[in-house]
Amino acid sequence: MARKLVLITGASSGIGEAMARVFAKKGWDLALVARREDRLKALAEEMKAQNGVDSLIIAADLAKPGEPERIVAEIEKAGRHVDGLVNNAGAGQPGYFTETGWADQERFLQLMVTAYLQLIHLVLPGMEERNFGRIINVSSVSALLPIATGHTRFSGTIYPGAKSLLIKVAQAIKAEMTGKNVHATAVCPGYTWSEFHDVNGARKSISQLPSYWMLTAEEVAVSAYDAVERNVACRVPGAWYKFMTAMMRILPDPVGEWLIAQQSRRSLQRAQARKASAE
Repeated sequence: MARKLVLITGASSGIGEAMARVFAKKGWDLALVARREDRLKALAEEMKAQNGVDSLIIAADLAKPGEPERIVAEIEKAGRHVDGLVNNAGAGQPGYFTETGWADQERFLQLMVTAYLQLIHLVLPGMEERNFGRIINVSSVSALLPIATGHTRFSGTIYPGAKSLLIKVAQAIKAEMTGKNVHATAVCPGYTWSEFHDVNGARKSISQLPSYWMLTAEEVAVSAYDAVERNVACRVPGAWYKFMTAMMRILPDPVGEWLIAQQSRRSLQRAQARKASAE
């Protein structure tokens, strides 16, 4: 019997790479998707040596329309089907809304929303028919907290909204697939050590945060795998972020918004102080 296959987007680094390691350790074959084919090949060889699993390598840029269909077609051409899907590929869109062109925002939506939903739409019918499926959307704790302008400055004005949609989609699919052994989870990490912050220019700011604010990609991946196996629709990794989101559910919205605004103000003041001292 062939091993189950999980399709992981953004698998060349960070959370996506960690997801591949967790699934491979659990005995899943991998369909690894990212733009950097060399990194995918290296990861595939490592997972084969360590866990004896096979991998399909698919170089793709999910910011381009049409890529989800091509990815699934390549998997089917190889004689496989998708048993698990990890929607992880993504990047921030630095700059406030008025500072960015619509072409940039449109590309962001294609990468962070449309591609995710299209991949689900392509693989979910087969999961339902086979009475087995596992879907993980990598969302963000920002979807569960009041808006922080310091965060949107680096990740994008529509980033929290896009991540909120991924939670609701996971919850809806879980409800729709009740009794069919198809599980859906949105994992909502906070700040996580990865290349994400190098790409969006937030590395210096992130490095100033207390250690308990930072998660590892491995922590996120292990938490996500556990959540999807348990069919938990929304999982927040890390004690600090569990505490924050629990508090925001209890506090009145204006109080939560004020607290986040104060945190953003302090972060901005620290950044300005560092800039002044460097000059």
